[in-house]
Amino acid sequence: MTHTISVLLENEFGVLARVSGLFSGRGFNIESLTVAPTLDPSVSRMTIVTSGDDAILEQITKQLNKLIDVIKVIDFTGQDFVQREMALVKVAADEGTRAEILRIADIFRAKIVDVTPRSYTVEVTGAPSKVAAMIELVRPLGIKEIVRSGPIVMGRGA
Repeated sequence: MTHTISVLLENEFGVLARVSGLFSGRGFNIESLTVAPTLDPSVSRMTIVTSGDDAILEQITKQLNKLIDVIKVIDFTGQDFVQREMALVKVAADEGTRAEILRIADIFRAKIVDVTPRSYTVEVTGAPSKVAAMIELVRPLGIKEIVRSGPIVMGRGA
């Protein structure tokens, strides 16, 4: 089972290494990791996507809470939350495929952010399933490169 965890932590050197070391030292896999400062520049929010059963998740949460620099750990399993991801997809574009790439981008409300004589770079944002669906539709046209941000999450409501 996939779990999304949000961790508020002190924005200091070495904190990311300590958190990732915690996971690797205990044999837990990080499927996605996103870190950025919050409104308070001394605090960062780390979004971690990992997999495992409830016992593994409980152990991860307890271990994270033991780290000195961790302020708060939020497990979004079973909660209402907004989840978004961004991807840049460079697609081979020739006269026969340009129109199709533009149609697919329009359907997914994606943006063409770079154009060359041989490729279009498409920016798509949304739920990870939306990003994956767009990638699968352009795959037959010839994907040259993909960069994905990994999901970020925020709880719904107050």
